[in-house]
Amino acid sequence: MKDVIGITGATGNLGSKFCKLYKKNFIIKKFNGDIRKKKDVIKWLRSANFRSIFHFAAIVPVAEVEKNYLKALSVNHLGTKNLINYIKKYSPNLEWFFYSSTSHVYAPSELPISETFKLNPISKYGRSKLLGENEIIKKLKKSQIKYTIGRIFSISDNKDKSFFLNNLKRKLKTKKKVVTLGDLNHYRDFLITDQICNIIFQLYKKKYSGIINIGSGKKIFLKKIALEFSKDKKKKIIFDINKKKEKTCLVANISKLNKTLK
Repeated sequence: MKDVIGITGATGNLGSKFCKLYKKNFIIKKFNGDIRKKKDVIKWLRSANFRSIFHFAAIVPVAEVEKNYLKALSVNHLGTKNLINYIKKYSPNLEWFFYSSTSHVYAPSELPISETFKLNPISKYGRSKLLGENEIIKKLKKSQIKYTIGRIFSISDNKDKSFFLNNLKRKLKTKKKVVTLGDLNHYRDFLITDQICNIIFQLYKKKYSGIINIGSGKKIFLKKIALEFSKDKKKKIIFDINKKKEKTCLVANISKLNKTLK
């Protein structure tokens, strides 16, 4: 008998790919309402006997969050709070809950970042997701529901056009011989969407409980990526370096992940 699972954010990058990859493993009930509305959340929770819920719904692009932070807060924080508030009452048989969080909850570090590192969000997006984390820990810590907070580092193939690689490719396609890019004097940790979905699926199978980094553990310099991509395009690249900003590094310590998935 297949488990009935709930997916929020099923049209987003992670949610849509997870549904596509694992549709044969589950009976999937997608949330199609407004996560901020109590009646929509309750209606969905009552629609099936959920065993697990994967909460992917969020406003993610950093630029979009910066532009409309109140909207991002209402979805990423208050939407998560809304969902958590009604789970116990309307999904009494729920066993496992997954929350898609981010590396942006951490302060940048030259060392690989472990789950115990200082939390000091690098962006407003990170702040909104950390508030969501706090709601989950507060409401589910003493319950029988196991929960996983997956702090996802960078995604190389995110389909949203505002993400780093998509934005870079778009700029390099222009007819201009000289291309000005932003401040790319930073290190990040990349996985592709399929890899992240597979990790989440493995965590589900083990019913892992707790906070865990989801990344490659490999340090990638953004400026180097831009120079590599620009080679075949025969473009001159100018980097708009912001001297007031320090070089930032967000790279995962994945020792817990490796141990868990053995």
